[in-house]
Amino acid sequence: MAKIELHKVAGRDRLSPRRDPYFQRLETGKALGFRKMTSTSPGSWIARYREQDTGRQIHEPLGTFENLPPSERFDAARRAALAWMTHLERGGRLDVVTVADACRVYAEHIASTKGDKQADDLRARYRRWIDADPLGPVELLKLKREHVRAWRARLHAAPITSKAGDTRPRSDSAVNRDMTAVRAALNHALAEGAVASSFAWDEPLKATAGADGRRTVYLTPQQRRDLIANASDEIRPLLRGLAILPLRPGALASLTVADFDRQQGTLRIRADKAGAGRIIKLPAGAAALLADCSRDKLPGAPLFARADGEAWNKDAWKGPVKAAVIAAGLPADAVAYSLRHSTITDLVVSGLDMATVAALAGTSVPMIAKHYAHLQNDRAADALAGLAL
Repeated sequence: MAKIELHKVAGRDRLSPRRDPYFQRLETGKALGFRKMTSTSPGSWIARYREQDTGRQIHEPLGTFENLPPSERFDAARRAALAWMTHLERGGRLDVVTVADACRVYAEHIASTKGDKQADDLRARYRRWIDADPLGPVELLKLKREHVRAWRARLHAAPITSKAGDTRPRSDSAVNRDMTAVRAALNHALAEGAVASSFAWDEPLKATAGADGRRTVYLTPQQRRDLIANASDEIRPLLRGLAILPLRPGALASLTVADFDRQQGTLRIRADKAGAGRIIKLPAGAAALLADCSRDKLPGAPLFARADGEAWNKDAWKGPVKAAVIAAGLPADAVAYSLRHSTITDLVVSGLDMATVAALAGTSVPMIAKHYAHLQNDRAADALAGLAL
């Protein structure tokens, strides 16, 4: 019987067509197979792995690698086979998991651990950017960097359409948010053993640095008063709330009357980007604002409601905030989020410890330190000066 030399093009050409693959040993318990059904077919590659404890043999089809020159196909098939075998040796799963599957499983995981609000946001992103995209059906074990890079390019090229029908180019910060959702799903799949490595997406899904420039817009207390004074009667309460509470605009807008305890003077934050709920003890001014906003409303009604009784959302507040910014003569890039940034800045500069600031703002201490620690440099220098002998 002639020696099987799958690593040589001539060796594969000499093989007689047949249904059963020809196998070449790679390592103990590991082999690479080549199936040639007709004399003119490019042939397809198969990996074979034998479990050491049970002796069971497992096969995995690898494809034809027709996109490569014949001289490079063996090496490509060998790399794919060994990657799959390494995946099995690390306890990886045998079932086929696609990118779309990973996203669906992750959304279900978030629904069970953090609630439907965050899960629904993820599902909406996955429906738009994964389910109908060529990336969705790609198997995780066959996922390559070029797949993910191409998806990122398509994501960046897709314009955003508002509820009003307006379109605009996608910003780097918007792309970062959608990539974060997909990266989280893939990392979860990695942790669950559906894939052996994050090499395919680690580099292509790195966030664009400095994309979220809104944190740099600080409004002084007088500028905040001017913004509120120039706002419409409809949105003014929401802006007042953002000016005195370090909450994300979406978290403040999602509050209901039941979240405000008038007797205790506290506010319960149920839904926020950070996930975990929290209760804030309100100062007198904030409590008075919320008492006024909750007057004559049912417990389930939005605490900060629009004129039609509906809750505010980013599409609804964007126009009124922009109009107030222009009327007040404020920096053109000031947005609703600028109020949150400004209140957090004031809390840090006042000397409030970062753990408390993070708890109030609904974020982590490392995140506060990353963006605001430099504001305490003067205070730190004064403290060091006090150590002088």
